[in-house]
Amino acid sequence: MLQNLIGQVDNLKLIGTFETGSQAINALKHNDTHLAFLDVEMPRMSGIDMLAGLEIKPLVILNTSHEEYALDAYQYEIVDYLVKPTTLPRFLKAVSKAQRRFENFAIGDISGDRTYFFIRKDSVIHKVPVASVLWVEAMGDYVTINTTEKKYIIHSTLRTIESKLPKDKFVRVHRSYIVQLENIKTVEGTTIFIDNTFIPMGIVYKDNFLKHLGFLG
Repeated sequence: MLQNLIGQVDNLKLIGTFETGSQAINALKHNDTHLAFLDVEMPRMSGIDMLAGLEIKPLVILNTSHEEYALDAYQYEIVDYLVKPTTLPRFLKAVSKAQRRFENFAIGDISGDRTYFFIRKDSVIHKVPVASVLWVEAMGDYVTINTTEKKYIIHSTLRTIESKLPKDKFVRVHRSYIVQLENIKTVEGTTIFIDNTFIPMGIVYKDNFLKHLGFLG
């Protein structure tokens, strides 16, 4: 059913189909996948279990026979969920939501020694030096990337941004904040000072944050 529906949408290209979660996980590691249609009821590993095990997740539309999985859709930041049997109009609505989220935000590769990355916001691509990023802040359904030059407000989640940023430079310090270590001025108790701004530190993040600081003597 899904293959047939996907074939009717010009801007979707089917990379592959998989019968088990383990097969899908392996494929996602080796393909630049933007969107996954994920069935909940699968052998040996449910779709939800598979999603929980992915370190970096594509956009996901959940496919299920049971409406109670809507709560999981919220928990795992799933774009939409389709209840079987799915009609073409309902399918197109879900794809449109995924398309809007993809177009509103995409952050490029920041692996290796690259000193910059690209942010696509709407139809404009911005080049952002890694060193210019001060902190990243969650604001409801949006995230603000604060740099020395400007702010980029994008529709995304802090979890998604965290998975893209270099872990040796950026550290989660609060449920709503990620900071760049190089731009920290001082730390007093549970308050971090960056660019004359107070960033709160959550207690559960404190130990991991202190490990990343490194001290002389």
